[in-house]
Amino acid sequence: MKKIFMAVALLSVSFLFKSCTGGPNGDPKATLLAFFEALGKKDMEEARKLATADSKSMIDMIETGMKMSKDPKEMNMDKFDKTKMEFGNAVIDGDKATVPVKEKGSGEMTNFTLKKESGAWKVAFDKSSMMQMGMDKIKEKNPGGMDSLTKKMDEIKNMNTDSLKDLMNNGMKSLDSLKTLMKEKNN
Repeated sequence: MKKIFMAVALLSVSFLFKSCTGGPNGDPKATLLAFFEALGKKDMEEARKLATADSKSMIDMIETGMKMSKDPKEMNMDKFDKTKMEFGNAVIDGDKATVPVKEKGSGEMTNFTLKKESGAWKVAFDKSSMMQMGMDKIKEKNPGGMDSLTKKMDEIKNMNTDSLKDLMNNGMKSLDSLKTLMKEKNN
């Protein structure tokens, strides 16, 4: 009886150790690879298991789009084809990790965030994380950063709306004149 108890205890400890340190959820990079594979296969149930709890609504939205799409290529799930990606090494900072992913064709680099939930690494595929990735891209593409973008938005806000309205009215009158000329020419 002691031998059976020891065998069960040993198996339980090794299983617990494996689930905490090995497998996709014990390694951020492996988790992200498995997540990309699940999305590439359109296996949303598996993707949900590999993502944070906050990511459920984003994955649900993708799944709904896939179901509504008449053309499977329309959803462009090929962008999650892990063979077209180079996955860098995870940078772990406490319960948060970042894995750089480079798209081989374009050379475009994106940092994916993972978080620990219940002791396992999960991909942060929620709205907040996606917004942060978008903001990082804006900063990367816009050398002036957010300050430059903010200045441009302020310029638009401070634009003289009366002169803009006059310009639009003149443009509409010109289009109406052109339309009238076209009708006369066709008759």
